[in-house]
Amino acid sequence: MSKNPPIINALTIDVEDYFQVSAFAPYIDRAHWDQRECRVEHNIDRILRLLAENGTKATFFTLGWVAERYPEMVRRIVREGHELASHGYGHQRVSDLDEAAFYDDIHRAKGILEDLGGQPVLGYRAPSFSIGADNLWALDTLLRAGYRYSSSIYPVQHDHYGMPDAPRFAYAARDGLLEVPPTTLRLFNRNLPSSGGGYFRLLPYGLSRWMLRQVNERDAQSAIFYFHPWEIDPQQPRVPGIDLKTRFRHYVNIGRTEQRLARLIRDFRWGRMDRIFLPERAQEVPVV
Repeated sequence: MSKNPPIINALTIDVEDYFQVSAFAPYIDRAHWDQRECRVEHNIDRILRLLAENGTKATFFTLGWVAERYPEMVRRIVREGHELASHGYGHQRVSDLDEAAFYDDIHRAKGILEDLGGQPVLGYRAPSFSIGADNLWALDTLLRAGYRYSSSIYPVQHDHYGMPDAPRFAYAARDGLLEVPPTTLRLFNRNLPSSGGGYFRLLPYGLSRWMLRQVNERDAQSAIFYFHPWEIDPQQPRVPGIDLKTRFRHYVNIGRTEQRLARLIRDFRWGRMDRIFLPERAQEVPVV
């Protein structure tokens, strides 16, 4: 009897620069973003090279602000066969916006990305997973703006985000809009974050790999993993005056992330969000 083929997981990158991290908002005025040293293009080059070396495709949730300044980077993402998706325009938490401002942000980002990439932008991820129980109206707004899926509701308990009672796996959040949550492992009657970010840098690699395998083997579900370009960049400028918790969360094990990512890419099968979760995109011939 033949075995089922290995599950394909979704590899996702939130394309933003180090100074745009939400935790740095109290320390860095967004009006001064253009005065900062940008590192994102260089780091995306490294990520694209790593993916190409391993024959891996991914989804890049890209800020409109970044795309405007690095159009060739955006075109290269598309040219190399990856999915271009939206991270909004200005990396503002959805919980800090009203409906009109949120629509303007996601509509503006979608237009910029589609103009540069030359293909429909169907996916969205909220900065800091900032859609939750108090602002589910955002899902209707995403649908109105023409998005087909979101990866914005994290079913965990966290001090900055989370909706612990939300479904753990992809579900129809609205008629025509799929919500694809970042991956969690159900253990000890709790949802444990298992999808990347700071947890991937903090936990031993073997534990992160085990958690993802549990989701594939026990739950028989695709995992959604995410990281940021600045997480592979130990040479990024240090932000002075930040509190100890923020400093730890941002910089912990940052010098080891690229090596860990290389192992992760080799240890699992990976693909684009749209081709895993949107049936009409699943049969597309990959761009070579």
